[in-house]
Amino acid sequence: MKIKKAGRKDIPIIEKILSDNNLPYEDIYSKVNCFFIGYKKSKVVGIAGVEIFKDYGLLRSLVVNKSFREKGFGKTLCLKLIEYAKINKVKELYLLTTTAKKFFKKIGFDEFERALVPSTIQNTTEFKYLCPPSATCMKMLIN
Repeated sequence: MKIKKAGRKDIPIIEKILSDNNLPYEDIYSKVNCFFIGYKKSKVVGIAGVEIFKDYGLLRSLVVNKSFREKGFGKTLCLKLIEYAKINKVKELYLLTTTAKKFFKKIGFDEFERALVPSTIQNTTEFKYLCPPSATCMKMLIN
């Protein structure tokens, strides 16, 4: 799988994948620079994003198209974003999930108390408005 950083021309692709998978897409126009798209040949495999705030990062909207699931593409995409966060000196990576707790646990994330997340992450649109309070909060320390 080839992974590339998304640009403004990729917004329709990102919106469609998120919408098709019942994930929030309302802030994509202002956040497109944090997204990556995975391709297999010319087909979009999936997308994921990571917002970076100095020592902290927020992994968001990791989704693989249905025809590519259960083949390791989600893990590959997630590991790429973790590596990107590490290169950008992120020390703690957070996420919210309503459906993929087991997947992220296998990658190395642990459940974390949402109220203890740094305010820079709590103040993101993902935390404040887009993900429900019932979403599981998870954290990974990056060395």
